[in-house]
Amino acid sequence: MHVEFAVALALLPDFALILLGAGLRRLLRLGDHFWSGLEKLVYYVLFPALLFSGLIKTRIDWAAAAPMLVVTAGALGTGMLLGLGARLFPVTPVSFASQYQCAFRFNSYIGLAVAGSLYGLSGIAAMAIVIGSMVPFANMAAVWMLARHQETGIWRELIKNPLILATLAGISANLAGFEPSAVLLQFLGRLAEAAIALGLLAVGAGLRMVGTGAPAGLSTPVRGWATAGHAAAGYILLVKLMAMPAMALLLIRLTGLGGLHAEIALIFCALPTSSAAYILAQRMGGDGARVAWLISASTLLGMLSLPLWLASG
Repeated sequence: MHVEFAVALALLPDFALILLGAGLRRLLRLGDHFWSGLEKLVYYVLFPALLFSGLIKTRIDWAAAAPMLVVTAGALGTGMLLGLGARLFPVTPVSFASQYQCAFRFNSYIGLAVAGSLYGLSGIAAMAIVIGSMVPFANMAAVWMLARHQETGIWRELIKNPLILATLAGISANLAGFEPSAVLLQFLGRLAEAAIALGLLAVGAGLRMVGTGAPAGLSTPVRGWATAGHAAAGYILLVKLMAMPAMALLLIRLTGLGGLHAEIALIFCALPTSSAAYILAQRMGGDGARVAWLISASTLLGMLSLPLWLASG
């Protein structure tokens, strides 16, 4: 069996849940209120429980994890720098500021689901460390680019971020040698099991393949196949799904990183764009329609590219 096929087969249940979420939204017609509530439940309760549970159950080898963080930080920085190139396309400043975040922000739901599917609790713990470390930098860069349009309390948002809080709590408990009771472990385990399935369903329900026209305020066509907005979006997708994982592979080889930590670093850098990018763009008066399309396109393309990157690693 080819490596690519084996990896794709291992990830098939997770991607099937995403597609199921997209289908359920259209078939059951539960409405935005239901899916918005589900996403809040996953974001504020279930995924923090998954992060905390994975961190307290697994011994963390910090000496081995440090190079993993170097690799992911380097690839994330590459995405941030290359994302600035989208400004070269004739798009409006608001549209650029909105799309910029899609070049480097990552979908934590998919990352934790894939890490858990392939590597179990050890994978979840390693991915939790990466997510907790990279979320502040990704959020600050995204908010900073949009900040000219609306003031926001960025530090307050970071301090209140449930994923960061759960990661810090889990790491602290791990370092302190905290031994959870069987009842607590069972309780967290139930929440963690729900987190993966419901989180991926929510990702699928959020897929939007409409609104692909030119960004707000732009109508200049690109000769041949699309508008300038399409070209900018295509560039952003290349940065997120190609340049970031390629840089991760390069850094993995330069640092000599191997084993689980190399795999987790590569998975993280090959993840599609975070669905939270749409919420931020909407809240700060940005180009929400274009961001929604980018999130959906990166998620669907990521189903194909992620197994290929893992096989190449």
